[in-house]
Amino acid sequence: MIEQPPKYCTENMPQSQMFHNQLVTEAINKLQDSYAYWSEVKYKQIKGLPDAEATWNLIKSIRAAKSIEVSSKYGLHFSLTNYMMKLCHIFDMNFGGSWGSESILPRNNSNRFLVGSIIEEAISSSQMEGASTTRKVAKEMLRKNITPKDKSQRMIYNNFQTIQYLSTHTGEPLSTEMILHIHELMTKNTLDNPEDCGRFRQNNDVVVENAITHEVVHIPPCFTEIPSAIEWLVEFSNSDNTSMFIHPVIKAIIVHFFISYIHPFVDGNGRTARALFHWYMLKEGYWLTEYMSISRIIYKTKASYEKAFLRTEADENDMGYFITYHLNALQKAFEELKKYISRKTAQQNDQNRLLKLGGITQRQAEILYMMLKDENAVITVKDVSTTLLVTPTTAKHDILGLIDKGLLSEISLNQQKKGYIRGLKYKENVESLYS
Repeated sequence: MIEQPPKYCTENMPQSQMFHNQLVTEAINKLQDSYAYWSEVKYKQIKGLPDAEATWNLIKSIRAAKSIEVSSKYGLHFSLTNYMMKLCHIFDMNFGGSWGSESILPRNNSNRFLVGSIIEEAISSSQMEGASTTRKVAKEMLRKNITPKDKSQRMIYNNFQTIQYLSTHTGEPLSTEMILHIHELMTKNTLDNPEDCGRFRQNNDVVVENAITHEVVHIPPCFTEIPSAIEWLVEFSNSDNTSMFIHPVIKAIIVHFFISYIHPFVDGNGRTARALFHWYMLKEGYWLTEYMSISRIIYKTKASYEKAFLRTEADENDMGYFITYHLNALQKAFEELKKYISRKTAQQNDQNRLLKLGGITQRQAEILYMMLKDENAVITVKDVSTTLLVTPTTAKHDILGLIDKGLLSEISLNQQKKGYIRGLKYKENVESLYS
């Protein structure tokens, strides 16, 4: 599945004068910032270097000089690059604390943005592991709290519940018990053997393989090593080792990587790993993470995500490939959030035109806007309640106010359930504002 890099050989190092060649330096720095793998380096002809292997050796020597050891037992390490530090600084300034990122989120809609992002995260993370339901069906299930109808919907529902649970437990240190509980929440009623839910695997009948070719691409450590490996992860996550500072965002990525690497469970390892990344970011104060769907970006770039794991293992457990990939995914998720908020703000401004009708509230304007693009739309109290995040009583009160004004009409959907459609005065009052 992946080409093995040549062995790092100090005897094949370029001559010392080549290190002082500006063109060589610029080219090498560019390759280092992208954490280029051998399959990319071998096609780069850098003027001043004899061949690709010399280029590779030069890159490896730079990485060795800046290497940070994470775990000697598992050989986990990475080279801290300028690009990594740059992105971590951007995240510090925009994701956490009181650095001013509150201005990104409209205060009156922040809770709705939050629910929407958790839904996206739950759907994308589950789809990566085989959940096959559509986004529309999944969103409706979560927003209306409908009981899951099959395994795919249950995976998404569990993911949603788990993320909500983790968001309220950021003050707790990581523990083996927490990891097992997260897996239990994530996999409830989805595993072939219910006893595997919330417990470490009991054998080595687990391998990571290519879904198409079924080629084995990773063999996790022996199941007997899992308890000690988890103990190491817990200590790593909770420690504040001043002798070896690792940026919190990078530590969160390492937590994600390590769960996937040791594969402690029969199934649900990826979902558990991504949930722990989400939790660690919130634990360290990067509150904006809760409003972003990292898994949506990972799902879109799944091939690169998997390749980052493969390159790490192929190149002596150098996690720089995975860290660089994940930092880029985080940056893209941030950019998507800003675009999403921009669209929603424009929509909000569009909805505000309805306030010119007079005598209606902001929520009532949003209800009328729900019906603007479809003249045959039928809404229910539950639709309004789940969309606007209000109680059914409040939703019904808003609807009745619009009926009194002739802007909505009530119809019977069955003997008990009522629906609401455009009223007689809707077209002349509402549509005229947009003509």
